[in-house]
Amino acid sequence: MREIESKLITEAVRELVIKANKILPDDLVECIGCCQKSETNDTAKSVLSDLEANIDAAKHLDIPICQDTGMAVVFAKIGQDVHIIGDSFEKAVNEGVSRGYTDGLLRKSVVSDPFKNRVNTNDNTPAIIHTQIVDGDKIELTAAPKGFGSENMSRIKMFTPSAKREDIVDFVVDCVRKAGSNPCPPVVIGVGIGGDFEYSAILAKKALCRNVSQRNSDEFYADMEREMLEKINKLDIGPQGFGGNTTALCVNIETYPTHIAGLPVAVNVGCHVTRHASKVI
Repeated sequence: MREIESKLITEAVRELVIKANKILPDDLVECIGCCQKSETNDTAKSVLSDLEANIDAAKHLDIPICQDTGMAVVFAKIGQDVHIIGDSFEKAVNEGVSRGYTDGLLRKSVVSDPFKNRVNTNDNTPAIIHTQIVDGDKIELTAAPKGFGSENMSRIKMFTPSAKREDIVDFVVDCVRKAGSNPCPPVVIGVGIGGDFEYSAILAKKALCRNVSQRNSDEFYADMEREMLEKINKLDIGPQGFGGNTTALCVNIETYPTHIAGLPVAVNVGCHVTRHASKVI
């Protein structure tokens, strides 16, 4: 049994929320650069250049990539041979979020009640925390701040098992079509297929944290990813909605077993700064 002090979790989360908001993952930066080079629409090409300049400026000036620094989402893989000492895991994570958003001068966007009075909590807590117990004696943390310009464009549909491949593809493409310029394209699309109502949505959000150059390990779903991306990029929404061939940077599908009577499909839309950073303790 390995003991891990809760303050190490707090420190890690603090570091990750600041890093994720200021430095975009290399694979996403490279993808945007490749799209800029291949884009044939002059306006879209110029917009992609501006996005690249903004990403570079944020990194070098040590400022957030986007003014919406998101609601903090934390994925945690906790080794079953770990014993956390000190504060509870949830308290440690939220303390890290609070310190990160305060010390990093990040915009605080969380309200304590969703409908009745919507008063700002003033430290961007509580976070959305997803935990998974795994083998080993380590804790892997991934912070994925999520802005709501893109989050608001996400959708879920409870298909029946009679649904065909094209039904699911059309649903995902239609989600992007209806979103238009709202989620600050070019977007990253996470698709969750399977599980139940809420787990399909978690799968879709997990999918946004996958390397954009990595296709699903199952060729059937990898081919669906490619087909969805191709059809989305024919919508002519383009970077920031100005038209062009680059409406989406990638489509990532994650799957899970489901009930014989169901086929849940969730789409989580990420903007061109789909942020995430990870650390192992």
